[in-house]
Amino acid sequence: MISIENVSKSFVLHNQGAAEIPVMQEASLTVAAGECVALVGASGAGKSTLMRMIYGNYLTASGRIIVGKVDVATALPREIIRLRRDTLGYVSQFLRVVPRVSTLDVVAEPLLATGTDRGGAHDKAAALLTRLNIPERLWQLSPTTFSGGEQQRVNIARGFAFPYPALLLDEPTASLDPTNRATVLEMISEAKARGAAIIGIFHDHAARDAICDKQFDLTGYTPGLAA
Repeated sequence: MISIENVSKSFVLHNQGAAEIPVMQEASLTVAAGECVALVGASGAGKSTLMRMIYGNYLTASGRIIVGKVDVATALPREIIRLRRDTLGYVSQFLRVVPRVSTLDVVAEPLLATGTDRGGAHDKAAALLTRLNIPERLWQLSPTTFSGGEQQRVNIARGFAFPYPALLLDEPTASLDPTNRATVLEMISEAKARGAAIIGIFHDHAARDAICDKQFDLTGYTPGLAA
């Protein structure tokens, strides 16, 4: 479902004499349907950078990133938009939403974008918010007013609202209490069971060991960090 082939990435610091910082060289990885792979490695190894390249936020210097049938490395913007709508979900560490949009609408948005009627989308959003212990009295408020843990749960609810065939999870259990952490791990297990291919960053080692099928260590693909 996800195939990363010989991917390299550098950053150019234009405000510092065009200094080039190599981040990754010749990284390759495959993730099958129903499989969860953890990205591991020392700080600075490029875990978040690789996630952003898969999602199309960062360009690659070379190589291919195939998600479904789309090469993210060369796809046109409209193809990336379609991929994010129908195929590739992303739960980032930080909730980014339009202010004053209600929490219920934030979670329902991926369903509305794929053609679910408003009533059905709100019903699914309500079920997810209930499961993640967001009180109903908060659903009509903007999640920008919530605590960090509440915002993370809204982010997770939105990421799991639509049954994406591929998912990127960046620290999904961070800021969560034990009860909600267990719920999120259960949701990830359910996504795997329906066939989702998942790539995640898990600094929670117990969560990583419980949910991931294998690990991909980026240290050896990072100039300056390789042993």
